[in-house]
Amino acid sequence: MEKFVEQTLLYDFYGELLNEHQRSIYKDAVFNDLSLREIADEHGISRQGVHDLIKRVDRVLAGYEDKLHLVEKFMTTKEKVHRIHVLSNNYLREQDSQYIVEIQQIAQEILDDF
Repeated sequence: MEKFVEQTLLYDFYGELLNEHQRSIYKDAVFNDLSLREIADEHGISRQGVHDLIKRVDRVLAGYEDKLHLVEKFMTTKEKVHRIHVLSNNYLREQDSQYIVEIQQIAQEILDDF
């Protein structure tokens, strides 16, 4: 997964678990694409402090994912929903009931995951 996409997903799922200072600096670095110097000047800390904080937050967010697997579950469910969408289109086009059987199986997998 591309680093920016991974950072964005991790932040979306676990960002509220960070303190306000961490969220602010991380958002400036990842979402606002500010340089370390710009962030340091804005927050009154050193460039190295900004760098260290971003690395620490990356590790913290990854640690949450290692324990909770919410992003992994989200991506798996998203893939299954996409598969259901493809199968339902195939069913509408071909009227083959085997597609419905597959849709039901995937739907049950999603339900069993929760």
